[in-house]
Amino acid sequence: MKKEISLKKIKEERIKKIEALKKGGIEVFPEFSKKISSIEEVLKNFSKLKKEKKKVLVAGRIFSKREMGKLCFIDLKQSHFKIQILLKKDVLKKDYPFFLKFLELGDIIAVKGEVMETKTKEKTILAQKIQILAKAILPLPKEWYGLKDVEERFRKRYLDLLLNKEVYERFLLKSKIITFIRNYFLNHGFLEVQTPILQPIPGGAFAEPFKTFHRALKLNLYLRIAPELYLKRLTIGGFEKIFEIGKCFRNEGIDKNHNPEFLMLEAYWSYANFEDFMNFLEKMLKTLLKEIFKTKKIKFQNFTLDFSKKFKRVDIVKLVKKDSQIDFEKDSEEEILRKIEKLNLEIERKLPPRYLFDLVFKKVSLPKIIEPTFVIFHPKNISPLAKKNPNNPLRASRFQLIIAGMEVANGYSEENDPLEQEKAFLEQKKLLKFDPEAQRYDPDFLEALSYGMPPCAGIGIGLDRLTMILTNAPSIKEVIFFPLLKPK
Repeated sequence: MKKEISLKKIKEERIKKIEALKKGGIEVFPEFSKKISSIEEVLKNFSKLKKEKKKVLVAGRIFSKREMGKLCFIDLKQSHFKIQILLKKDVLKKDYPFFLKFLELGDIIAVKGEVMETKTKEKTILAQKIQILAKAILPLPKEWYGLKDVEERFRKRYLDLLLNKEVYERFLLKSKIITFIRNYFLNHGFLEVQTPILQPIPGGAFAEPFKTFHRALKLNLYLRIAPELYLKRLTIGGFEKIFEIGKCFRNEGIDKNHNPEFLMLEAYWSYANFEDFMNFLEKMLKTLLKEIFKTKKIKFQNFTLDFSKKFKRVDIVKLVKKDSQIDFEKDSEEEILRKIEKLNLEIERKLPPRYLFDLVFKKVSLPKIIEPTFVIFHPKNISPLAKKNPNNPLRASRFQLIIAGMEVANGYSEENDPLEQEKAFLEQKKLLKFDPEAQRYDPDFLEALSYGMPPCAGIGIGLDRLTMILTNAPSIKEVIFFPLLKPK
């Protein structure tokens, strides 16, 4: 309560100052179009600027203010680069007391002056002109309370970015990672495309969608859970190598690895199979680490992840059998349920064995996979959009890339037989009665498939999770600017 009262009082005092400035004819939120030098640039070229006695124009936010009689020192920051500004009474003359009174922490200002060094060799700009560009009505926290309340950091991400350099740099890295991946696909002959986010039938993944309504068309619509079925329509239309980077939405729980709104890359490659995409993905990640991180090994939490070795390829059914003693290809349903109970896993008995496999894999085997590993040949009955493996019709030509106990990518050779795809959709349709994550029957997609889709491979990459691992973030919320949170 005391904090609220003090903030209210500070706000009232600052608003009074703004009103006083405006009455004096000074605009405190002016338009500004002068070319400035970045603080980073000034620091980089400081010796040259000092030698040539060049004047510079910089802009930034006031982070500290220290008055010493006829001198005042200000720390000015821009994009976490800091430079000291010196205000001298004999330089600013009558304006000196004005700036002492009206410049406050958090204010954004422009400063013109000559670069110099203080007696302590501090790189400094001697201010000759100052202009207020934006007056802060609320003060910056002296100590970032978000360190004590993590959720407060996410709610006020703008303060988190201003005050925590590590957070700011993590998002810079995320941008570099996404740019690298986009360029990698483009440089390998893929075309970037866009597909609908509002869809009449959500498809392409096991997930419950968010539902909305279009008034003009009187039509129920859904936020996409994946762009897959629309991207496949484009392969039918003749686009042979395509990818899309965009948001997907799944009405699911929130934890350190999941956010209902997330960033994904999906790509489709005609006349290729799932093994081609495994090789492509492995090479891309190794190149990414070399070019952006200048290393082959990275630290994530308590692990050191080595990307220099060839990624392991592990049969997922054999792995689950080894870890759980359950043989999903031979055990009866009753045996499977009994063994799952012994593992103390919570299950709904109405779930069919195909879902139980996924449950056991995620709870028992997945957390043990640390090094970059491809788990391959998933059961066909949990892969309704993938082709049967030619060597075993009970398995799919499918892979998942697992790193540090998390699924980072999923890919397969795509089902292009419309009759087989319809059978899989009909099986899924039966499950929708009790499973909101089952895949929907999509007659329009089946019609498109009936015109002939070339054999192709597809891949989905979770860009938030990948960034989380590469930047050693403890939670997916740390790599999403504004993660979904419960209201206060």
